[in-house]
Amino acid sequence: MMKFLVSLTAVLFSISMAGQAYYNDSNRHEIKFNVGQFLVTSVIESSYEYYLNEDTSIGGTLYFSGDATAYNGNFGIGPNVRAYFGYAPQSGFFAEVFGLYYTGEDDEVSQNLGGRDYDYATTAIGLGAGSKWTTRSQRFIIEINGGLSRNINPEDFQSDFMFKAGLSLGFRF
Repeated sequence: MMKFLVSLTAVLFSISMAGQAYYNDSNRHEIKFNVGQFLVTSVIESSYEYYLNEDTSIGGTLYFSGDATAYNGNFGIGPNVRAYFGYAPQSGFFAEVFGLYYTGEDDEVSQNLGGRDYDYATTAIGLGAGSKWTTRSQRFIIEINGGLSRNINPEDFQSDFMFKAGLSLGFRF
């Protein structure tokens, strides 16, 4: 009986120690605010990211702009999937695939186009990359990213390509 209790204790202790050597599974959620975009263009952009494991995440971005004729419109929302290649979990260099649905308004006024609707809504799919740094506690982050995407349904007055860039500060919980 004593041999069984010692074996059971050893097995339970070794199971509880597995997975605690490197990856902290408790901070899977992250929210970020793109301060770089805000300072340069006064666009309010925030993101959410959920870590599936230590090197893969899914997330979404939401942005608002007061100028409907801005390059990326006045409203946008879209998902992303990221793969991390750093030595530390959930940080370092990453590559992403993202989608973006955005709306805006054309500022070109022409007399020969007749009764055209100047509002637009379009979808873009693209690739991006960046780098993320975290504090030792894995709570606060700084991220630099950029990406290029192609509009799926461009109109005459829309660009075929759009870009995104950012310097974000965030918090994990």
